[in-house]
Amino acid sequence: MRYKGIIFDLDGVICSTDEYHYLAWQALADRLGIPFDRERNHLLRGVSRMASLEIILEKGNRTYSDSEKEAFAEEKNTTYRQLLARMSTADLSDDVKKTLDGLRAKGIILAIGSSSKNTPFILDRIGLAGFFDAVADGNCITRSKPDPEVFLKAAEMIGQDPADCLVVEDAHAGVEAAVAGGFDCAAIGDARDDERAKWHLDKLSDLLGIA
Repeated sequence: MRYKGIIFDLDGVICSTDEYHYLAWQALADRLGIPFDRERNHLLRGVSRMASLEIILEKGNRTYSDSEKEAFAEEKNTTYRQLLARMSTADLSDDVKKTLDGLRAKGIILAIGSSSKNTPFILDRIGLAGFFDAVADGNCITRSKPDPEVFLKAAEMIGQDPADCLVVEDAHAGVEAAVAGGFDCAAIGDARDDERAKWHLDKLSDLLGIA
């Protein structure tokens, strides 16, 4: 095996929750009278909830207290979780299922490294609760991507050095985080052509020919 462990980002790699994030942020921005569109939303990919909020508030015409910002973030998350409740095992594609089962059959340790605090809820909705050997997410880190903390935490949880693990990411901030942590990175989706990645995937199952 080329890698002992593979660490997956969740949103955009294992499943897609981008539309739900967008709709929840849009609802908040509309209520606050702040301009927000899909192009602006693109800046939020791979970024923590509070950092995303700051990006949105930059377009507003006033400043907010920390307590107001916390309330805004909670409001967005409540809306987001309501939307996530629509998810089911149908949101796990056949390609992702095939890939995860194939990597597991090879004896590779599989982990999640996501900035999202909703990771356990999402994994449960798509039928992957308990599947991964470790889950590092926004509930156990203090610094979001592009800081490598979440990937380093995942590697620690599965008992592997970064040099022996591959990170799979779809966001440029995630690729940056992986490289900063000493990991090889396989980029997919929006980050596919990121030159910092060692591997460039058209689909997740391309991993089966790499790992």
